[in-house]
Amino acid sequence: MIIRYATAISAAGLAWPAMAADLALKVEIPRLTVAEYHRPYVAIWIEKPDQAFAGNLAVWYDIKLRNNEGTKWLKDMRAWWRKSGRELTMPVDGLSGATRAPGEHTVQFTDATALGKLAPGEYSLVLEAAREVGGREQVRVPFVWPPKAATTTQARGEHELGAISVTVKP
Repeated sequence: MIIRYATAISAAGLAWPAMAADLALKVEIPRLTVAEYHRPYVAIWIEKPDQAFAGNLAVWYDIKLRNNEGTKWLKDMRAWWRKSGRELTMPVDGLSGATRAPGEHTVQFTDATALGKLAPGEYSLVLEAAREVGGREQVRVPFVWPPKAATTTQARGEHELGAISVTVKP
C-alpha cells in the first residue's frame, strides 16, 4: 500500500509543469581614462511599471574594507538607497558581492531569487552605478515576467555603465 501511494505521489509530481525561468544580465563596466579610477558600486533591482520597488537582485560594493566600511558609500546609489538599501544590513548572502573591474560581466538570476516573488506582468530591471571621484548613472531595461519565449532587450549607459543586455528565458 505504501508503494502505491509513493507511485501516485511521484506521478502527481511529474504532472506539474516545470515553472523554472531565468534572467541573464550582461553589463559592461567601461574602462575610463581618468587620473583617479575607482571601481563603481552597482545596485541591480526590479521595479514595477509605476517604479515601485519589487525586489533586489545584486549589490556590488567594496566588501574587503575593514570594519565593513565599504557600506558607508552605498547611499551614493541614491535611487536604490531610497527604495530599499537603507533597510538592508550588509553583507546579504546571495545579494551582495565585490565590485567588478572594467569589462563585460554576465550574471544569471533564477526564479529562486526576487524573480520568484513577481506576479506576472511588465517590469524594469534597474541598474545604478556610482563611482568615488566619478559619476553616477541609472539605466532601466524593460522585461516581462514570466517569459513566454526567450527575449533579449538592450540598453546603453552613457558614462558609468556601458552596454547592457537582459535575456529572459522560460
